[in-house]
Amino acid sequence: MSNSFMGDGFPGRKGGAGEGWPGGAIWDAMEQLRGQFDRKVGARMARGDVRSAVLALLAEKPMHGYQIIHEIEERSGGAWKPSPGSVYPTLQLLADEGLIVAEESNGRKTYSLTDEGRVTADAAAGTSAPWETESARENVRASALPKAGIDLAQAAAQVGRSGNPEQVKEAVAVLDEARRKLYSILAQD
Repeated sequence: MSNSFMGDGFPGRKGGAGEGWPGGAIWDAMEQLRGQFDRKVGARMARGDVRSAVLALLAEKPMHGYQIIHEIEERSGGAWKPSPGSVYPTLQLLADEGLIVAEESNGRKTYSLTDEGRVTADAAAGTSAPWETESARENVRASALPKAGIDLAQAAAQVGRSGNPEQVKEAVAVLDEARRKLYSILAQD
């Protein structure tokens, strides 16, 4: 992700992300937070996890590819959103193995388990779904805070681009208060 969300229209902005304008330290912190977010969220789940996730979801009900992607993202708390480039080849592989079948309706393929696929899914039913594993829970924990920080930085950037001086001053006060509250969380027992 580039610095483009911060724009170039900040008063007095020079080289660095926040250099030259009053909230510069905030931008530097947000850039650091974004770096952490990019590293943690960029982590991928193992290839077998997509397969396991697809089988687990199709054991519940037939779905099309987009539904599968959306369900995995929802169930993982947004920490894992497999790409179509990993889900659709997995669906094709499962179909080739005879574990699922596709029915086309309204221009979409809806996938469901075959009898053999149900046996395979049932055999794995006693194990945790990929979005329920410890590593998946760690991804949620590790990605939620940095993502919230990025969202906050984007809102602050919008105020910086569009707000008048009084609004910018008010936004800086809100961010300062948020920083104090975050540190107070760490200070609690």
